[in-house]
Amino acid sequence: MNKQQKIIIISIVALTALLAWVVLKPVQPSDTATTTTPHEAASEHAHDHSYDHSYDHAQAGDTHDDEDVVTLSDAQAASAGIVLDMVKPAHIFTMLTLPGEIRFNQDRTAHIVPRVDGIVEAVTVDLGQQVKKGQVLAVLASTGVSELRSDALAAQKRLSMAKTIYAREKELWEDKISAEQDYLQAQQDLQEAEIAAQNTTQKLHALGAGTSAKGGLNRYELRAPFDGMIVERHLSLGESVQANANVMTLADLSSVWAEIVVSAKDLGTVKVGSSVTVKASAFESQSSGVVSYVGSLLGEQTRTATARVTLPNPDLAWRPGLFVNVEIVAGEANVPMAVTTEALQTVEDREVVFVQTAEGFRAMPVKTGRSDGKMVEIVEGLQAGAAYVTKGSFTLKSELGKSAAEHTH
Repeated sequence: MNKQQKIIIISIVALTALLAWVVLKPVQPSDTATTTTPHEAASEHAHDHSYDHSYDHAQAGDTHDDEDVVTLSDAQAASAGIVLDMVKPAHIFTMLTLPGEIRFNQDRTAHIVPRVDGIVEAVTVDLGQQVKKGQVLAVLASTGVSELRSDALAAQKRLSMAKTIYAREKELWEDKISAEQDYLQAQQDLQEAEIAAQNTTQKLHALGAGTSAKGGLNRYELRAPFDGMIVERHLSLGESVQANANVMTLADLSSVWAEIVVSAKDLGTVKVGSSVTVKASAFESQSSGVVSYVGSLLGEQTRTATARVTLPNPDLAWRPGLFVNVEIVAGEANVPMAVTTEALQTVEDREVVFVQTAEGFRAMPVKTGRSDGKMVEIVEGLQAGAAYVTKGSFTLKSELGKSAAEHTH
């Protein structure tokens, strides 16, 4: 064996030993722990994702519950005017609401006409002025009144003369000085004079003019027939007016009519004597009354009838021409659970009632049923006997809105 062959054999042995050492080297524990198959990695990732999602969902639910609760101290609740009541049974009246309009009470409305031709010498009232019964509204100069007063004065003179002649003839007849025929003639003349005087006086009274010539024989005064307000005036100073002209309209607004439009299907509900509640459309005002008239005929075009309610109007709040809603009881029922109407609030398009809980005042979504304007039936969402906020619920709604806005930001 030569030298070159020895070198080759030594190199092969060394290389074989090196390979054996690499192959037989022990695996480190840390390397084994970090080794994960693709299937195991996917399973672990799915598990972690499922856990995070359910946690986030739970957190979101807890946050929503917190947003529906308003926490107030006893002092804050008292300051906000919070009043509690219990969810309990109620007797609810079903209401029928009909449109209406306030009109003058025609039984207490007068169209003032002069009843004589004349010239306007004075107008003593303005449009919208309140007047008293017997108050002078206007003064006219009338030749017709002047002639009637002249006739009345002449009749009174003739009557006075007839009384004197009758007294003298009666005395002469009783003393057997004059004939009975003269006495009887004087008696007849007296009776005719009395009739003539009464006739002229009655004519003046029929016109609303007195027999007194104070201020001139032709002075004619238009006076108010009752207490009321001047709602129309159609005459001015110096104007010539006719006997049948409507120169003023006087209305007693201490009572008014609420006229209702009633469809054919509601005529069975709206009856004379039915109690109603009249509510203004333009402002917060209401009054109670009774149906005093229901029309028996339906309009040919509208197929509706007219009903009427007489309303007291001491404060003149009900003005003619005002649109109103008239509520009439259409039915009644007992319901197992009800709350007051002012307890209902709308939060995020949900009807809610604030209920007192250990955490605070919680907005509970509810489903409502029948209502009579004061009480509302609760179909779902509350339990009988629960303490709910009947007054001050709007304050809680405002606080709830503030909390939601802060959470959003």
